[in-house]
Order: sequence, then structure tokens, then C-alpha cells
Amino acid sequence: MRARMRLLLLVLAAGVCVSHAQTNNNNSNDNRQQQQQQQQQQRSVWDEPIRFSTKTKDSCTMVVSGVGDYTRLRVSCKGQTPGRSYYCDFQGKPNLCRAYNPNPRHYFTQMMWDMRKLSHACQGPKIYRPQMCKKYPEEAQMTFLAAWPKTTTQKPSKPVQDARKPAAPAQAKPVVTPRPVKPQPQPVKPMPGKGPQTKKTTPKPGKTTTRPTEQPDSKASRMASEYCWKSFHGVCSYFISWFQN
Repeated sequence: MRARMRLLLLVLAAGVCVSHAQTNNNNSNDNRQQQQQQQQQQRSVWDEPIRFSTKTKDSCTMVVSGVGDYTRLRVSCKGQTPGRSYYCDFQGKPNLCRAYNPNPRHYFTQMMWDMRKLSHACQGPKIYRPQMCKKYPEEAQMTFLAAWPKTTTQKPSKPVQDARKPAAPAQAKPVVTPRPVKPQPQPVKPMPGKGPQTKKTTPKPGKTTTRPTEQPDSKASRMASEYCWKSFHGVCSYFISWFQN
């Protein structure tokens, strides 16, 4: 009986040891898996780019790299039309944000959510503030650094006048000619020591009309026409004038 009891105790002890060893192994495996996942997350943001498409179907990639104490992000895009390609760089210190260190990929994923709403991925805000680090200062945010090609805003062109409508001719202003100024007579300055000189006016001789006096010849011819025949007018007038004289 005693021998059997000893065997049972040994079996139980061995089972307990085996169970403890299994639990330890499981715990160590879980820790390794967590470490591997963290390492994968850290490596994925540096090695595996984040891909997305813009509002105009431009295919873009986000690549993260380290430059000294700064973290740099390059966004490269290619459009569907030939020759449409561009990129832009951002730089900052997101590691100053506590939420960034355990999950840096999610930080840039939140940036990607804003960029995919744009028609041009590099024409967004100059400073991106992801929701997980929004309360931190600008030093902890990704700030716009450079872009290629440089984006320029076109000035609004002036409206072109319709060619069908002829332009109204400009009305010519009437030319105003100055009126001639009449010269005003200048007053005559009196000579010193002499009074004002007055012009002497001489009355103009009036016109006299003289009535013509009746000549004796005309009177004799009138009397001859009254008292003599027509054929003797010349003779009668001669004698009448002779008698009058």
C-alpha cells in the first residue's frame, strides 16, 4: 500500500511540474509574439509604405525616413494621365507625442485619411495635426518642407470681349473755341500839371434842301401847250419867253 501511495505522489508531482512548464512556455511565447508584433509595427512604418488614392484617382505612396532628430515623410503620386507625377516632403518630431511611439503607423495613417480627400495630395494644409497628437505643439507635427513641381496658383484671366458685339465708338468731346475778347479802351492818363483834356466837338453842317425854281422856258412851253396848237408849240413858246424877258 505504501509503495502505491508513493507512486501516486510521484505521478502527481510530475504532472504539476509539467503543467508549470507548459504555462511558462505559453507565457514566453505570448511575450515573444507581442515583441514581434511591436517590431513589425515599428519596421512597417519605416520599410513598408502606406498606399492610398486621391480624389482624382492619383496613386500615392507614403515613405517615412529618419534625418537626425527629425522624421521625414515623402508623399509620391502618379496620375492616370501621362506626365502627371509629383511629390512633397514633410518633416517634424512626432516622437515627442506619447501616442506616437507605441503605434507610429497609425499616426501617418491619420495623415493619409486627410490626403485622400484632396484632388492633389501636395496641395493640402502646411501642417498636419493627426487626431492622436492634435494637442501637441507644432514641433511634434509634420510640417510641409518642399514639393516638386512647385504648385502655382493661376491668376484669373480677364474676360474676353465678345467678337460679335462691335465695340461702341468713343464719343468725341466738342472742341470749345474761345470767344475773341474785345479790347477795352484804356483811360488816358492826365499829364502832370494839366487838367483833364476834353475833346472839342464841332457840329456837323446840316443838309439843306433847295426847291428847284421854275425856269421861264418851262413856263413859256406850258403856256404854249395851253393856248397854241401842237404844231405851233415851239414858235409860241419862243415868243412867250421873248415877251417875258
